[in-house]
Amino acid sequence: MNLFATTEGTAHYKNRFQDTLDPGHFRRSQDLWFSSIGLGTYLGDPDEETDRRSLDAILKAVASGCNVMDTAINYRHQRSERVIGQALKLLFLKGFSRDELIISTKGGFVPFDGTLPPDPQTYLEENFFKPGVMRPDELVAGCHCMTPRYLDHQLNASLRNLGLDCIDIYFIHNPEIELEAIDPKEFNRRLEEAFVFLEGKVREGKIRFYGMATWEGYRNRPDHPSHLHLEEISILARSAGGEHHHFRIIQLPHNLAMPEAITHANQRFGAQLLSPLEAAQALGITVYASASLLQGRITGTLPQSLRDAFKGLETDAQRSLQFVRSTPGLVTALVGMKQEKHLTENLSLAKHPPLTREEFFGLFTEERS
Repeated sequence: MNLFATTEGTAHYKNRFQDTLDPGHFRRSQDLWFSSIGLGTYLGDPDEETDRRSLDAILKAVASGCNVMDTAINYRHQRSERVIGQALKLLFLKGFSRDELIISTKGGFVPFDGTLPPDPQTYLEENFFKPGVMRPDELVAGCHCMTPRYLDHQLNASLRNLGLDCIDIYFIHNPEIELEAIDPKEFNRRLEEAFVFLEGKVREGKIRFYGMATWEGYRNRPDHPSHLHLEEISILARSAGGEHHHFRIIQLPHNLAMPEAITHANQRFGAQLLSPLEAAQALGITVYASASLLQGRITGTLPQSLRDAFKGLETDAQRSLQFVRSTPGLVTALVGMKQEKHLTENLSLAKHPPLTREEFFGLFTEERS
């Protein structure tokens, strides 16, 4: 059995839904077929009730045409990863195979273990400093580290939590936190060192691709202290892994209220200034959108003129998600779904074709702004 997502496996998954879902719901990138709506696992309390609802949501999402699952070791104090691990065991018993599903997780933030410890500083000392996982001076902003030794520890913990031998995509989580605290040259040195480590883990078969999951780094202006320059980062990846490096996927927020990924020309590419999505396309990098519904804050707020532009859709959540997954250059829109009604509402969108390029850019008109 394959230990990771493959071209053939994800194509088989896509073909399971050829009679029920619109063909535009699946997109090919990095020789894999991604569902245009992916399951995010960020929000929720670290308790058994949220675990139960998350488990049910994962099982129903995969059965409904969602083969992309995204998490992080620090989400819900490692419980989000562990629930995905439980769900995968059940999904394999139900006839789904590992090579059909695309699993991503993240490392960088310091995670707690199941619950908030009574004394976080003692937790840090006992679990990270004393065992030599990281030194106190390697901890940035009291919460972040991306040294190879630390990432190795975190990757192995994520593999255990998920019950996997190989993770399809491993993201360095919000590295711009460090860029705000250290010299840019030192940041680039640390980042390249992390890339060398991750290339080694690709060779070992523990990950297939790696990337960066960010919040503001790719969206803010070029002179901002935490701005991430994608072309420069790709040069670091080539230095770490050669022309066929595995820095292939990034994640950034994109939604109706935060459209900078497509609207802001803040990425230098040669002599040009491109949007983050345009720069990623030029560099052969796949893009995930996080915060597709801005944690539910967009729904119920759309003006009537914008609602009218999304023909055939019934709710603001569907319209907002349609905007994100229709954005040119974007592969998957991640959205958290724990309630069955929200899961049904969001994934029913997969029966509809995405907006055409003309329809999408027609949304950016003065009368709809």
